[in-house]
Amino acid sequence: MTDHPLEAPRLHVGAILKAIEDRRMTAVDAIDAARRRIAAGDSEIGAFVCLAEDDARQSTEAPLAGISIGVKDIFDTHDMPTEMGSPLYEGHRPRFDAALVAMARSAGATIIGKTVTTELASIDPKDTRNPVAPSHTPGGSSSGSAAAVAAGFVAAAFGSQTGGSVIRPASFCGIAGFKPSFRLLPTVGMKTFSWSLDTAGVFAASVADLALLAERITGRPLTSLSAADANGLRIGLYRAKVDDHLDHEMTKAIGAAARLLERAGARIVDLAEPAALSEGRDSHGTIQGFEAARALMHEHVSGGDRLGPKLRAILDEGATVEPDAYDGARRCARLARKAATSLFETVDALLVPSASGPPPAGLASTGDPTMAKLWTLTGNPVVNVPGLTTSAGLPLGVSIVTRFGRDREALTIADCLERLIQADRGRPSE
Repeated sequence: MTDHPLEAPRLHVGAILKAIEDRRMTAVDAIDAARRRIAAGDSEIGAFVCLAEDDARQSTEAPLAGISIGVKDIFDTHDMPTEMGSPLYEGHRPRFDAALVAMARSAGATIIGKTVTTELASIDPKDTRNPVAPSHTPGGSSSGSAAAVAAGFVAAAFGSQTGGSVIRPASFCGIAGFKPSFRLLPTVGMKTFSWSLDTAGVFAASVADLALLAERITGRPLTSLSAADANGLRIGLYRAKVDDHLDHEMTKAIGAAARLLERAGARIVDLAEPAALSEGRDSHGTIQGFEAARALMHEHVSGGDRLGPKLRAILDEGATVEPDAYDGARRCARLARKAATSLFETVDALLVPSASGPPPAGLASTGDPTMAKLWTLTGNPVVNVPGLTTSAGLPLGVSIVTRFGRDREALTIADCLERLIQADRGRPSE
């Protein structure tokens, strides 16, 4: 494969539903078009591990009829294998769908296939390529889901995040990603890595598409009531203790996003990271390792050398964590959640980096989750906003974070920022 990105246009949930409503296409047409795109392009990208049979379509009258969804291969599906990216689960066939998959089918969406995941949603990389930068990683662990949307194969995809596995791949692939408030989307029927941290998430071409899809799946009001407007917003420019990890291009991107919001009427407020949140970030690894070693105890004991080396190292280390250390980390996490709530007494949202920089070159690593994992620990809603790039054209995502339970506000403000970024592209250089 060359280093030239795949040029296929992306599929938009809103545009597809509008075209069906206006009778410019049928739901069957939309699904057939997605299948043709996958057949034509996935041999180069490697986003899918399995495709559903053609008869796996849903009602043509339902709210999401015509919307194609790829599902990370750690969610159970009754009609396709769920192999977890692991040789230990080769040929595994669940009898029932995961709750989120069932909700999407009930809303009329077509589950078109299973997308590549790192083994058991950990960090051993797979061969999926980044459609916008083929010689760079698409991120992980939801690599196939992000790539499938970025390549224009599907209108949306499901992923999961225990550290940064939705927000980081969305950033690396230049698409929108939504890690909702903890447990807003069910994880029943999704393979557990860490029960305190695992969060189901969604990818789509734009923030507006994320909001529309999530609203129609959950029945919650998540789309904006009016045109997104930055006027009067108080945006916290969050200064984290780990900002020295940031690539200079990401630092520039955060500054550019802040200026766009300020120009549109928002007030930018510098916020230094409280000690409780810095300590909470440090506790993430202890919680994740302890829980993973227990959630995957049978796989660890029986899998042996069949497990990937990076996953095995995480489980080996997690098995050494004493209960007292785990309990101490949980106390840190509880204090971090309280500190996160306090941040929103003075601001409406935070502006933070989605990753430490652009997608790293090569496929040997899925990238660094440091910048995203704090908000997984605290459970706050996070939306990756696409559109910014490095001087070389590589994607740079920035995130909007809001108070726990304020998912609609996160999506609305992120949509506003995405529109500002798009409009700025047409401005003459200053």
